[in-house]
Amino acid sequence: MKALIQRVSRATVTVDERCVGLIRHGVLAYIGLGHDDNLQSAQRMMDKILGYRIFENQDDPAKQGKLDLNVQQVSGGLLLVPQFTLMAKTDKGRRPDFGGAMRPDMAQALFDELVSYARTQHPDVAAGEFGADMQVESINDGPLNFVLDV
Repeated sequence: MKALIQRVSRATVTVDERCVGLIRHGVLAYIGLGHDDNLQSAQRMMDKILGYRIFENQDDPAKQGKLDLNVQQVSGGLLLVPQFTLMAKTDKGRRPDFGGAMRPDMAQALFDELVSYARTQHPDVAAGEFGADMQVESINDGPLNFVLDV
């Protein structure tokens, strides 16, 4: 499982001109699921995303400017977007190999479980629509982007 997380000041997901997900200040997370992923790895990834310290601590003068706080500590939003292309193998040739991505039917069920788990851990969670043609808009704050693996 891979996640590409971005610290954002705003992010939305639109499907068929309908907004299906919106957050303000927080984290936009693209989620890629591989063949070996399961509920336990999804929960580990979500715990890592929620706990990853990518926000600056403005209150403590000794820590000012340091990436010291996570999305929960800053009461930020979390927008989860399924993104099978994160699992592409790109080391050979000029075309991505998506053989490492989980089958869509299994991936949809696991992504739904990941979103459900996230909602039990954090109050402000939005999600993209699995398998849909999504338009994702974001204002990357920093910019700060990190690839997480579990």
